[in-house]
Amino acid sequence: MKKYVLLVAMCVGAMALNAQEAMETSKFFDNWSLTLKGGGVSPFQNYSVISNTRGLVGLELRKQITPAFGLALDYSAAVNSSSWNLKQGGIKSPNVFDVTNLALMGVTNLNNLFAGYNGAPRVFEIETAVGLGWGHYFLPKSYGPDGNGITAKAGLNLNFNLGESKAWTLGLKPAVVWDLSEPSAQNTNSFNANRAMLELTAGITYHFGNSNGTHSFKYADLRNQSEIDALNAKVNDLRALLAQARRELDDCKSRPAEVKEVVKEVVKEVQVHKKSDVPETIITFNQGSSVVSKAQYPNVQRVATYLKNNANARVRILGYASPEGSKEINERLSLARANAVKDMLVRIYGISTSRIEAVGQGVGDVFEEPDWNRVSICEIEKK
Repeated sequence: MKKYVLLVAMCVGAMALNAQEAMETSKFFDNWSLTLKGGGVSPFQNYSVISNTRGLVGLELRKQITPAFGLALDYSAAVNSSSWNLKQGGIKSPNVFDVTNLALMGVTNLNNLFAGYNGAPRVFEIETAVGLGWGHYFLPKSYGPDGNGITAKAGLNLNFNLGESKAWTLGLKPAVVWDLSEPSAQNTNSFNANRAMLELTAGITYHFGNSNGTHSFKYADLRNQSEIDALNAKVNDLRALLAQARRELDDCKSRPAEVKEVVKEVVKEVQVHKKSDVPETIITFNQGSSVVSKAQYPNVQRVATYLKNNANARVRILGYASPEGSKEINERLSLARANAVKDMLVRIYGISTSRIEAVGQGVGDVFEEPDWNRVSICEIEKK
């Protein structure tokens, strides 16, 4: 018994590995098949097989769960052409069929189990079929009620799959059926060969069409065609942009002189006077005055020191006035304040006048407080 359990465990493990293939989802009515079979049945031993062979017909309805495993409902009936027990004083059944067997079978496709599924059935495949069933024995009414018993069945299916679509299968099906009813004193083992029947049948199977358009399992197409088309469109757009960039580059290479002139013009425009990184310097004045007080000397000296240390720098002095007085007076006063700072830079610190620009701005609005606009603001500039 342990050997059977180990064999089943190995089969289940192999089927689990095989199930890792990406198959399309199978609906309930997919992968069904119907088999019509016929052949002969004879006692397994103690009888001559050929002379005691009787006709056997049957049907099988199967649902294939995976490419390697399926479940089948198998029905067979033995033709009452003779009685094996007559030689031993047995009873002959009055019916055309004296023995029937209905079994639930587990079918394993050995090719797909061990070699993997190729996306379609192979031309030749071998299957094992094992299961339990219910046997019925028809007896004369004078003898008593019909007999019933549990049966076990094991066999092989040697299948030849036909056609391009593999919708039809021809199979040769040898099998052994044991009667597992109450053992007799002579046969204490339920799987004793004296309680077994040997079957040999041939069958033709039709595999019904599936929702995937075939008669078998189909690998799932994991690609999303709409996404692929969108990606292809983006790739084509990028290729077009790359081609355009290459054309423009080739065009530029063909006009080096023109490119150089454009670069020169750009450089000229960039070479403008810009404010330096030195903050603006503010010199404040008293009301109505354009005289730089001693408290503001450090601010003037700060501007002079930077100009001396940076020969390429110059200063623009903007003079402002507060809003008191007339417009004309404020304009003169703002210019006088700018010139007062300029005069100190030239006279005391020796800065060239060419580096100084003094401009009167009139009434200032640099600061929100009106009195704070009595200033000269020095903006340092450099090339």
